[in-house]
Amino acid sequence: WPSISLQYYSGGSWHHTCGGSLIQRNWVMTAAHCVDRNMNFRVVAGEHNLNRNDGSEQVFSVSKIIINPSWNSNNAAGGYDIALLRLASYATLNSYVQLAVLPQQGSILPNDYPCYITGWGLTRSECRRVAPALNHPKNVGNVGRLRSGDGDGDSGGPLHCAVNGQYQVHGVTSFVSSLGCNVARKPTVFTRVSAYISWINNVRRRRGLGGRGLRPGAVVAPMYQLYPGSAQPLPFFCFQVIAQN
Repeated sequence: WPSISLQYYSGGSWHHTCGGSLIQRNWVMTAAHCVDRNMNFRVVAGEHNLNRNDGSEQVFSVSKIIINPSWNSNNAAGGYDIALLRLASYATLNSYVQLAVLPQQGSILPNDYPCYITGWGLTRSECRRVAPALNHPKNVGNVGRLRSGDGDGDSGGPLHCAVNGQYQVHGVTSFVSSLGCNVARKPTVFTRVSAYISWINNVRRRRGLGGRGLRPGAVVAPMYQLYPGSAQPLPFFCFQVIAQN
């Protein structure tokens, strides 16, 4: 998949900190916790190898950071870990830089739906082992057979799920256990993108961008709620990570 590297400036150089998804030619979706610091950020689209220039990169300064107003950095588990970055210029779309496809508002995936995470996080062998089953109530969302567990450097990056033959970004990587990825009973948590489509569109309209808007995909079957007694699907969900060779 085409990749986005969110980078911050420190000590005279740029450093990768998070991933993201290009949802319009001048808008990137990432996690709120990636950008809730007072730092200078830039976006590199078409990035592949962080240690060298491959010739496919497009570099953009960030003109505006819009964090979901309900995000609380002191309560990451409370959800709302999503932010939009407006780029100072427009990306040129090609085989290395492409727009992400977003799900429709409110669409949710069934349990055990196969999805994939991408980014530059941990890929050590211990992050590829099969994760033990999670102990959770029957209404906890538990989905996915991922190629590897998310680790440091993958925050803000996309969770790709194929629906009707088209990969959609159904999740934004929010947080993992401090013990690392694929730890028993310590699932990786993703912001559920379909809970924020209206917010994303409202931000876009308020900024007066016009145009065709975002690229919605198809509605899929519902998923269980995260916690017992919850009347509505929560705006984030957990994944049991099961490695595949």
